[in-house]
Amino acid sequence: MAFIQIIEYETERADEMWALGEARSAAMGDSPPGFRLKVTQDRDDPKRFVTIVEFPSYEMAMENSAKADTDAFARQMAALCTGAPRYRNLDVRRTVPQEE
Repeated sequence: MAFIQIIEYETERADEMWALGEARSAAMGDSPPGFRLKVTQDRDDPKRFVTIVEFPSYEMAMENSAKADTDAFARQMAALCTGAPRYRNLDVRRTVPQEE
């Protein structure tokens, strides 16, 4: 079953956050199959962001979370936020149109 993690956060240091994300992407290299990441910005409150991370399974997400570099990235990201990021862990129950 697919798994999505949503991270909601606010920052006044968007440029630094972007640079951190770009460095992380470069360090990761090729994304594993089924992995997708979307970074969104709130039109009504430009300091508010939502990152959507998609994994093929909960188990793959937890393997990723257990990595030391993932923990370091999360700590660096949190340091750039104005408050603690909020995480939502979601099992995908239905997708339309149906994915192969």
